[in-house]
Amino acid sequence: MDFVDYNNIDSDPVENLDLELVERKGIGHPDSICDGIAESVSRALSREYKERFGKVLHHNTDEAQLVAGNSNPEYGGGEIVSPIHILLTGRATKEFDGEEIPVDEIALEAAKNYISDNFKKLDPEHVEFESRIGETSTDLKSIFSSEAPTSNDTSFGVGHAPLSTTEKIIRELEGKIHSEIPEVGEDVKTMGLRQGDNVKVTVASAVIAEKVSGIREYIEVKEKVKEKTRQLVKQKSDLKPEIHVNTADEEDKGEVYVTETGTSAEMGDDGSVGRGNRVNGLITPHRSMSLEAASGKNPVSHVGKIYNLLANEIAEEISTEGFADVKMLSQIGVPLDEPQTVEVETTASEEKVKEVVEEKLANPKITEKCINDEVNTF
Repeated sequence: MDFVDYNNIDSDPVENLDLELVERKGIGHPDSICDGIAESVSRALSREYKERFGKVLHHNTDEAQLVAGNSNPEYGGGEIVSPIHILLTGRATKEFDGEEIPVDEIALEAAKNYISDNFKKLDPEHVEFESRIGETSTDLKSIFSSEAPTSNDTSFGVGHAPLSTTEKIIRELEGKIHSEIPEVGEDVKTMGLRQGDNVKVTVASAVIAEKVSGIREYIEVKEKVKEKTRQLVKQKSDLKPEIHVNTADEEDKGEVYVTETGTSAEMGDDGSVGRGNRVNGLITPHRSMSLEAASGKNPVSHVGKIYNLLANEIAEEISTEGFADVKMLSQIGVPLDEPQTVEVETTASEEKVKEVVEEKLANPKITEKCINDEVNTF
């Protein structure tokens, strides 16, 4: 375990800061829609490859673009004027042992199913889907086909645990709002600013037009969002909350955040994979972060995905004894269980760190967890 760099610290440094920023883009945000679809395509291809050939073949579908549509939302229900356009790109193995694999058909079905399964109002009929996935690189195929999984990139992953109090609030808030308030769609963006014992939470929540009859009901929905946010802050912390919802509204002019489908993707907001949440579901400028787009990368050898997920798992396991911040670096062509370094800043013991790192590298199980929808990548 010579590659483990152990650094003992007294506490989680972020919890001791006077100021902390935390953001989450909800699953209906255009960037998150791209993340979710890219990951769904990868998982569908992985299952198809395993069923046909007994193993996952090389692919990276971490390129998806969303071009916003146009809509005319009206209280009680308006119309979609022009559809959202989603372009699936990336690379995948389209032929193996003389057998062709219908990659584009599999990808399109996965994308449509993702929309159907995860949204109240947004429907595949609101979207134009296009697949332009190309054949994968021959060089990466050869690395990928090694008996023992080897890294197909020189990259790093980071993770920390446990989450700070503000991180926990922001991580949970988005899902609670759109799942418990039926008038709100899945495009809920939350931003937390903690200053000392105070936390200012700004929420952007797309209200579904057909579920409100007018401005009065719209304002009532905003109050529900405020109250739900206030309750969660009080439940999770001793922080004093200040809550703002849909601050761009000009209610006296009737200019408010109502949508037909519950997402801003219908009316001008574009999206791309990797521009939103990291694999822990948050954007945390006071923490170490990787810019890797984990969603859609293959779950066998791409360390941009595997090491970010694994670093978070290692940190979670260490956190049973104390706070941990984990950074892992790979090298292309080297076995995944031989990182160049695993740096851990922690309040836990060195023995605990080495025990967890050794166990997680020996039995990562990331591939199976990804294929079986047991981990989140955004």
